[in-house]
Amino acid sequence: MSTPASENSSAPVAAAPVSDRKMSFIAGLLLMLGALLLWFASRMTWLTVEAFDDKAGASTIDLSGAAWSTEATAIALLLLVASVAAFALRKVGRRVVGAISALAAVGASWTPLMLLSNGADPQRAHQLLTSGAASQQASNPVSISSWAEITNITVSTAGPLVAMLGSAIALVGGVLLAMKPGSDGAKLNKYERKAQREEKLAEDLRATPDSGRVLWDALDADIDPTDLDPGRN
Repeated sequence: MSTPASENSSAPVAAAPVSDRKMSFIAGLLLMLGALLLWFASRMTWLTVEAFDDKAGASTIDLSGAAWSTEATAIALLLLVASVAAFALRKVGRRVVGAISALAAVGASWTPLMLLSNGADPQRAHQLLTSGAASQQASNPVSISSWAEITNITVSTAGPLVAMLGSAIALVGGVLLAMKPGSDGAKLNKYERKAQREEKLAEDLRATPDSGRVLWDALDADIDPTDLDPGRN
């Protein structure tokens, strides 16, 4: 009659580490998904700029998210690295990575949020197009002369919305990883395993000094059986 009760009492204890590892695994996947969405958004068109030059005439230029939000690509790469670190690091490292990722996700959401709420700044668009900064983020060179005028800017909401979605997902993953980093695995590193093995062999030598198996195991572990005093505790 006592056996089922003991089994039931031990079930939650065994399930807790599994649940912890599952939460950190989910957090890592959320960080990866957020990074991919943010990177994809940075390749989308965020702005369509119409400019007029009295020499070259009218021109229409598309600005990508990477050109308008210069930090988007860098943060996407950071979140991607963080997602890998969420699986590789130990508990404290995962907690730190989660906090950094959450802050980075908030930073990544700021530019698309301002663009959707306040619209595009014509002066900044003019600066990007005249300085050549936009050309570095485009497959084809895009630029205007310094005397060209910006006549109209159209905001494409799809790109900023995808960027905000990716930032939100990464924020959830970062907070989850920081709050629920999970427990470290029971597997010890090689130095801890070696120390435990040597301690166990020393105890076996004191308990059964005449055992051939123990003697061979001790020699294999570079332990001299004659250095151990069987009578000491």
